[in-house]
Amino acid sequence: MRTYIARRALRAFGKHYDYDVSYLEHLLRISPRGFFGFRPVMALARHREAVPRDAASAARLVGAMHEDCGPCLQITTDMAREAGMEDDQIDAVLTGAGSRMSSDTALGYQFATALVGRTADLDTAREAVRAAHGERAVVDLTFATQIGRIFPMIKTGLGFGQACQRIQLGSRVIDMHRKVA
Repeated sequence: MRTYIARRALRAFGKHYDYDVSYLEHLLRISPRGFFGFRPVMALARHREAVPRDAASAARLVGAMHEDCGPCLQITTDMAREAGMEDDQIDAVLTGAGSRMSSDTALGYQFATALVGRTADLDTAREAVRAAHGERAVVDLTFATQIGRIFPMIKTGLGFGQACQRIQLGSRVIDMHRKVA
């Protein structure tokens, strides 16, 4: 029964976002225990306590871009729009146009970029987040960045990864190319 309900929920999610959930259905079929162990991570995808919405969305987008340039990045883009992030801010993150980012978007983008790249700027970025929004905001952005990465990594690991694609952002199309860190 639990598997039946999970499968229906996955299909509803896939339909809502026009997203292929076959890798999650595969995981559910092959390893129900693994799937149900992974469910709390799925819930963590919406975690946000202290950081502004645009900072969290920017961090998720950076995480997804680091691992993917296809459907997982598209769904992360769609979710950012659904959460209320403006298209110009999403576009700025996807194209790396820091000069067009609001302060909240830039905060999430800079932290996540430093984190996925493990750059020397990470301590400075972390301190900026802490100074602006407190210690819980550091947790929020760390989770958001990692959540953006985990779904494409699992999808690819299970053999369901796809090639890069154009990202639809409203009426605009953005060509994405995998960046190797």
